Amino acid sequence: MTVLRATPIGVLAYAPYGDLLAAGVGSPRPANQGTSLKFEHLTHLENRRGDRATLHASVFRASPRPAVEFELSLLERHPASEQAFIPMNATRFLVVVALGDDAPEPSSARAFVVPGNAGVTYHPGVWHHPIVALDGETDFVCLVWEDGSADDCDEHPLPPGRWKVTFD
Repeated sequence: MTVLRATPIGVLAYAPYGDLLAAGVGSPRPANQGTSLKFEHLTHLENRRGDRATLHASVFRASPRPAVEFELSLLERHPASEQAFIPMNATRFLVVVALGDDAPEPSSARAFVVPGNAGVTYHPGVWHHPIVALDGETDFVCLVWEDGSADDCDEHPLPPGRWKVTFD
């Protein structure tokens, strides 16, 4: 059984899986005639298919799941594209990630609680659970490079009763 304890996200702990998109990450510089601080180059939204794919923006509306133990049944990945999720109205949300070539490697799996004022990316090929809202219905902007082919997304069903997330 793979049991993942959801922990607060941190830049270094999350780095093997993607990037944390938030004010306060990196070094800001003044912008907009001094009325703003710009935290730039937080991610690069990698596209490994060149001009075969285009950058698409979508909005996902996620129904909440309570922050109690629950079973995972599926992980997915985008083998040739970075994917970004940016919350529009979240208090906090959960991301579950894992590394692995042909299948998620249980020993690399992690669960992170992300504050509502931050977004995340998944590096190309990183296995992840579909986005999980925790405290209420949440809208997310999603950016991903796609070409409409089967290469856009791989899904990996997980054996029943074998993967779960717990919360403190």
